[in-house]
Amino acid sequence: MSNKERTSIDDEVFKANFEQGVREVKAKKHLGQHFLTDEEISERIAQTLQKDNYNNLLEIGPGTGVLTKYLLNTYDRFVAMDLDRESIAYLNSTFKAEHDIQDKPKALNVVEADFLKVDLSVYFGEEQFAIIGNFPYNISTQIVFKALENKQCIPEFSGMFQKEVAERICAKEGSKTYGILSVLVQAFYTAEYLFTVPPEAFDPPPKIHSGVLRLQRKENYELPCEEKKLRDVVKTAFQQRRKTLRNSLKKFNLSPELREDSIFAKRPEQLSVEQFIELTLKISKDAI
Repeated sequence: MSNKERTSIDDEVFKANFEQGVREVKAKKHLGQHFLTDEEISERIAQTLQKDNYNNLLEIGPGTGVLTKYLLNTYDRFVAMDLDRESIAYLNSTFKAEHDIQDKPKALNVVEADFLKVDLSVYFGEEQFAIIGNFPYNISTQIVFKALENKQCIPEFSGMFQKEVAERICAKEGSKTYGILSVLVQAFYTAEYLFTVPPEAFDPPPKIHSGVLRLQRKENYELPCEEKKLRDVVKTAFQQRRKTLRNSLKKFNLSPELREDSIFAKRPEQLSVEQFIELTLKISKDAI
């Protein structure tokens, strides 16, 4: 059974409500809203989730529900979270029959909340859940970092970003776009850039292209080094990315012996994620 067949909303009714919603739910610049209107792309994004070893889902920024439609009735717990009250009211009206009703399985819970401030355990406890969404460009990086803070509960994460941000997250060493975000995400997740979305797929159309990616948590995501130390090393190194590590990491007061290690002759974009972890371990041992 396809996602289209699984949804309990008649397509014609949904389209009528959706068109009305675009008029009623005005995209707000301060919220970074650009509503996706392309049905084919919406379904493709919904299908990016592998749904492996979890059965709960959080959609961030559902807007007018064009992606929500393709995610209904497939998860034990499905929370659609938005900060825009107009969107919340529209979703509650459009998906009225899908609301969270006592003893009703696979129901939708529309929540007005700020993802960056909310305690996610309120909705999922300690259970595993995936994140999906057409993320507001102005907070997309912050969304990723909050997901990393909750990585023990998030085995999968997919959705749409500004194209340059999506490419940065998925970049490999040696690339000009490889940086802090690349290393810190890929230390815990396998990152895959899936496809590009043109501006005309949105209302209003943004001035840039968007990119859809998927993050899948590594089977063994526990680091052999201290996570806070890794973040410090990575951020310090990339703050002066044109310098060698021997020069950019001076604040760590490295011993002369460690400074002679060949890894310190490299620039940060030349190191793989694994090498950054190795570097962090060397710096930590040197400080003992």
